[in-house]
Amino acid sequence: MTHDHAPSDIAPPVDEPERKKDLHRAAWACSLGSALEYYDFALYTLAAALIFGPLFFPEQTRTMSLIASFGTYFLGFAIRPLGGVLFGMIGDRVGRKFVLTSTVLLMGISSTLIGALPTFSQVGYLAPVLLVVLRLLQGLGAGAEQAGAAVMMTEYAPEGRRGFYAALPFLGIQLGTILAAVVYFTVVSSSDNVLESGLWRIPFFSSVVIVALGLYMRLSLKESPTFIRLKALKRVCENPLKSAMKHSKPTLLIGIGLRLGENGGSSIYQALAVSYIVSVVGLQGPVGVLTLICAASLGALTVPIAGKLSDRFGRVVVYRAFALLQLVLAFPVWWVLSQGNVVASIIAISIALGIGTWGMFGTQAALMPELFGSRHRYMGVSIAREASAVIAGGIAPLIGAGLIALVVASNDGDPNAGIGAWVPIACYLSLLTLITLYTTFKTPETLNRDLDEPRDAWEMMPAHSVGSVTPQPVVQPATR
Repeated sequence: MTHDHAPSDIAPPVDEPERKKDLHRAAWACSLGSALEYYDFALYTLAAALIFGPLFFPEQTRTMSLIASFGTYFLGFAIRPLGGVLFGMIGDRVGRKFVLTSTVLLMGISSTLIGALPTFSQVGYLAPVLLVVLRLLQGLGAGAEQAGAAVMMTEYAPEGRRGFYAALPFLGIQLGTILAAVVYFTVVSSSDNVLESGLWRIPFFSSVVIVALGLYMRLSLKESPTFIRLKALKRVCENPLKSAMKHSKPTLLIGIGLRLGENGGSSIYQALAVSYIVSVVGLQGPVGVLTLICAASLGALTVPIAGKLSDRFGRVVVYRAFALLQLVLAFPVWWVLSQGNVVASIIAISIALGIGTWGMFGTQAALMPELFGSRHRYMGVSIAREASAVIAGGIAPLIGAGLIALVVASNDGDPNAGIGAWVPIACYLSLLTLITLYTTFKTPETLNRDLDEPRDAWEMMPAHSVGSVTPQPVVQPATR
């Protein structure tokens, strides 16, 4: 059964100035909202690498304390698929705007409460239990934020510029990371006794401001044009999860494969590498925070450039190029980190993370929503993103910390032997990146695809066009 009219014929007319105004409002709301929300998430990443071990797991050895800290970090990723499914269902049934408003509220409140937590020395094992609960709530919100912002901007953006506009919320994530790192740097530098003084709590308490600003921006945002047309046609999917699982299994596998190298690389460099150079190699001062500031600053330039390049050359070829760069850099970068040179370590992580990893991140912004059909797009993007977040992003630092512990144990418990773990860690990163590279050769090119089409890009592309940059003809939507 087909409709007599295309969605664009049914949607209410909007004049060009108003359309541009809506586009700019959406860009600001999604980008700054993501920046504020991922300020919260980056705070936890830094705290897990540098602060939470001695505060919440003091009875462990240095290595085991690090593993326990990264264990709570992983739990936030482990629950993200549930958040993705829950909010993805709402996003495809109720609307994109409602979810984006809800997630900023959930993450902001959770982060504020982390700042108020008692430590192990105050309440014993209740402290890490409460930390885990709040981390799980953070993960629920994060499970829908990136997917929602990417879907919203991709559906708002004009054809031919989707890559650039969809990358703007991901640029906001870099800005949120920089803000979190700057705040942490200020706190760490202000006292030699950060743990005992309680100064580590201040960045988390500042999340109260984030809740207010985030809600204000997201509430002023209009619903995405694609979802408005779906409602006008009465074609909103009643069960997006069932639809995605029935029609999108190949697309979901593609999305997960694309994310393994990017999300795994991001967590390995942001959390594990920072902790490695400070806790294992022994670099002194706020070098970990400075590293993240430099990497995120470079990433803030790379992300929109990657989106723009994907508009010109195609999503797949640009994604593949950045993945290849990450693979080539893996062993040289980790060797540099093992040498204990502050300047070289900062430069190495900044290039590997800021260009290689986050180049894939910026390209992915439009690619992932374009892979899925309109009726279950939010759900599909959420499942693909968050399943990979568990498989790669959340567990990568935990595996890395385990590799360090294994190397130490195999050298009669000598903590200095952990430096040699750079080799297996680089191997692990290379494996994830190779999977992503392979996936790019199975990924259909989505450049200029019709976003109102209910079928996935995989269903529409003939076998010979996989990975091609030739734009496909627009196909009128048909009801499933």
